[in-house]
Amino acid sequence: MSGSAHRRHALAIMLALCFCSAQAGGIDPFLTHDKVARTASGSMLDDEDDADPCAFATLGKPLTLSEAVERALCHNPQTRAAWAGAKVQTAQVGVAKSAYLPAVAGVLAYSKQKNVTRYGEESPYSVFNNLPDSKPNLRSGSLKMSQVLTDFGQRSANLDQAVALLDAANASHDAALQTAFVNAAQAYFDTQTAQAVLEASREAERSAQESFNGAEAKYKAGIGGLTDQLQAQVAYSKASLERVAAEGDLKNAQGTLATAMGLSANTALFLPRRQDGLPDTSFVKSADELIEDAKQNHPALLAAQAELKAARAKVDVTRAEGRATVTLTAEVGRNEQHHQPPAVGYEATNISNRNNSLGVQMNVPIFEGFGRNYRVQTAQGQAEIKAAELARLEQQVSLEVWKSYQSLRTETESMKATDILLKNARQSFMVAQGRFKAGVGNILELLSAQSAVANAEQQRIKSISNWHAARLKLAANIGKLGLWAIK
Repeated sequence: MSGSAHRRHALAIMLALCFCSAQAGGIDPFLTHDKVARTASGSMLDDEDDADPCAFATLGKPLTLSEAVERALCHNPQTRAAWAGAKVQTAQVGVAKSAYLPAVAGVLAYSKQKNVTRYGEESPYSVFNNLPDSKPNLRSGSLKMSQVLTDFGQRSANLDQAVALLDAANASHDAALQTAFVNAAQAYFDTQTAQAVLEASREAERSAQESFNGAEAKYKAGIGGLTDQLQAQVAYSKASLERVAAEGDLKNAQGTLATAMGLSANTALFLPRRQDGLPDTSFVKSADELIEDAKQNHPALLAAQAELKAARAKVDVTRAEGRATVTLTAEVGRNEQHHQPPAVGYEATNISNRNNSLGVQMNVPIFEGFGRNYRVQTAQGQAEIKAAELARLEQQVSLEVWKSYQSLRTETESMKATDILLKNARQSFMVAQGRFKAGVGNILELLSAQSAVANAEQQRIKSISNWHAARLKLAANIGKLGLWAIK
């Protein structure tokens, strides 16, 4: 093969290597991208087809609970940060796998020189001062390859650690999604509760106005006292203030819901009235079964378990770094020197040199000042910390499941009690209202029954809201939260 052919061949190899290096950010030869969610919404939304589950049209009117939660899953900053963290760990898995492939590096060099040689007049070589200056060209190229034959477990330990950290990052992403899910759903429930409270406040205001109008009419007719009119007027003013406060609470709840969905706080939201029916609770089992489910499915526990596995793999990595490595090395090189004068008085010539080498290199750490021993101890201590953290999380999750379970049972009974309370309060108010209109009842009796109805209605609204929150929190605490929980 001629020198020009060698140069073209080497140049082609170098260009190919440069192209692969430049495109490294866009290729995935180890298929690691499949190990992370396609979008920030993760597995919460159905993304099996090519459609983007986070592509939304205009805001729904009325806004459904499903849409509110889906928007929150896609646009919540915490979920997007957790998703980005999972993608980082996915890349680290690729880095760990790349250590099993050979490393290839190429070098191309070109230089031009100008040599000027002048001798003194007394030198016997002064006769060569009239020779032309030499201008040699130097060209060189080499291709080097190295392949680790064995490192006694270091690469495998690194890969195990990277895979475990990826599992932890994916589990952390799931935990962030569940948190965003609960927060968005809770904000939605709070907004619906605020709407219901406002409606109840307006109804209480209307009733108070009717009572005031009745007391005023009796006073003007001379069959009622001024005290009755003033007391009814005070009750009416109080009901009006409570209605104004309820309007402000609704605006605040709407702003909280809008920001949870990634929208501006002043976005106009229109929510439907809360339905009287309650969602399914078939997932609720005994407390013992729910706690066991949580230990198997809770994403925070899965993340902690993966982090513990990664910490133990780090111990193996630290030990393996102190062992010998055996590497296969190979190199192909060529040097060319054009117009190079070999000696004084001779014409310039061309020099070509080729060198090929193949060898095995062993690197054996002999003494590291006892640092390796302490680094292993450090890694072991970090693994013990992760084990303790996992135990703490298991206790915390079991406690949260137990509290959520008891809270759901309590709110279920509370709803039954508030239904009975509201029914009785309304009946009492109707009787008191009839007695007042008939002239056999007094204003205090009417106002007391009226206040009891308003309080019972408020307790019923809050009880229903608390029941929805307890049910959702229980589903989240056992790690099974999904769109099924709001349908």
